[in-house]
Amino acid sequence: MSADTTFSTLGVPTALTTILSDAGITVPTPIQAATLPDSMAGRDVLGRGRTGSGKTYAFLLPLLTRLSQSGTRRQPKRPRALILAPTRELVTQIVGAMTPLAKPLGITSMTVFGGVGQNPQVEALRRGVDVVVACPGRLEDLMKQGHISLDAVEITILDEADHMADLGFLPGVRRIMDKTPQQGQRMLFSATLDAGVDVLVKRFLHNPVTHHADSEQSPVIPMSHHVLHVSLDAHLPVLVDLAAAPGRTIIFARTKHRAKKFTRQLNASGVPAVELHGNLSQGARTRNLDDFHSGAAKTMVATDIAARGIHVDDVALVIHADPPVEHKAYLHRSGRTARAGAAGTVITLMTDEQVRDVRDLTRKAGINPTTTKIDAKHPLLQKLAPGERSFVNGGLVREVPAAAPAGRGGGRSRGPRKPAGQDGGRANPATGGRSGGAPRSDRPAEGARGDGRPRRNRGGSGQGAGRGDGAAARGGSGRSGGSGSARDGSGSGRSGGSGRSAGGSKTVYSSTSGGGAAAFSARTRVGSR
Repeated sequence: MSADTTFSTLGVPTALTTILSDAGITVPTPIQAATLPDSMAGRDVLGRGRTGSGKTYAFLLPLLTRLSQSGTRRQPKRPRALILAPTRELVTQIVGAMTPLAKPLGITSMTVFGGVGQNPQVEALRRGVDVVVACPGRLEDLMKQGHISLDAVEITILDEADHMADLGFLPGVRRIMDKTPQQGQRMLFSATLDAGVDVLVKRFLHNPVTHHADSEQSPVIPMSHHVLHVSLDAHLPVLVDLAAAPGRTIIFARTKHRAKKFTRQLNASGVPAVELHGNLSQGARTRNLDDFHSGAAKTMVATDIAARGIHVDDVALVIHADPPVEHKAYLHRSGRTARAGAAGTVITLMTDEQVRDVRDLTRKAGINPTTTKIDAKHPLLQKLAPGERSFVNGGLVREVPAAAPAGRGGGRSRGPRKPAGQDGGRANPATGGRSGGAPRSDRPAEGARGDGRPRRNRGGSGQGAGRGDGAAARGGSGRSGGSGSARDGSGSGRSGGSGRSAGGSKTVYSSTSGGGAAAFSARTRVGSR
């Protein structure tokens, strides 16, 4: 890319370059510089670039430019453009990036995904919208019900196409794409070009221009990789020490149950953490991400649902608490740090049983990490995550608004919250109570349903922490110090009194000297139904 290359020289109109400049975005990334001339000209484009390479603006800028110049108008139930993405979080992020660019052009957009009521989506479509950004499952539902037609779509974009293939969305994507006009422009962006993606390319793209930039194996200079060989006993203390360092940290777990467990253990140790996985309701996922963005919780524990497309500024540290099974997942997880030229550190915790698997994993990923055998007092921890460790004394507890009426969202107050572990057998400082079995909905693979909607959870994850510490049994909030809320797994136990609702007024957090292992719950709202 020439040093003189700018968004203006690539054909982006002044109305958009001004907004980009105001946001501090002045130099195109390699994937943007490579694809924009062709996409702005209306050609079908196949763009390959690793996560964090700037693919979102690579398709948003030509999309908005061409729509603003097309001369067509939005109509009820007939959007002018469609963007498909594999997860709700990525859909939300795309719309968030699009909105400031689209507003001056008079272009409207909306999200379509499951896990939330469809009526607001139906109403928005009935009024008319220019761009629909959707997960495949809910979009197909609305198409079958006659709430949306794709016959007026001028531009179709598939983002993270390889991840949609991994999640089993390709049949739905093909059915959706078949309903878009053949003569429309189509763009497909992906980190890898696997067989499933190749099927989409051959079937739906017409004489596409292919651009490779920042490919999956491209080295990321600011990112350092380390493997820490730990004993089973040292695994949690090492994890806690790293997470307690200054800055944002993302910890990846193998399963939803493990993500919930690590989150509970970190909070019990005084490290405010939130979780992100498919068992949470959309409201809980959004609130947890908001808390991570705002700094209310500096650590997020996630399954691979967060490894794709979720951009959070200034993530200094990515920890694979559970090494992933395949190298692609490792690269996508690791891509949450060292974004936009910033430095980042990636740490994999490896036990004796995982030595061979981790060695194969890093070899296939094309990296050569530094491997060190350590315990929780090893000086390397301070070098990898520098700074003073901070812990919240006694954990973070919820203050339920006193004005909430009994039995309606605020629940009945039954006195002060008991420290986790008192009502369910022996207290465990690492878990906040005696651990029970994982709920059945923790077992299926992430994203098993069409657009990532969580399966209904019928049980909690711990006996001592109460049913609320799992994914919240129906209609209530667990017992005696549980940390799950009704319906989304993020409220308080029954003795704390969160009642049935997860909506309403904002909960305030405060640190206390008591409460023991009281768990941090991500800004759960209570007070109304």
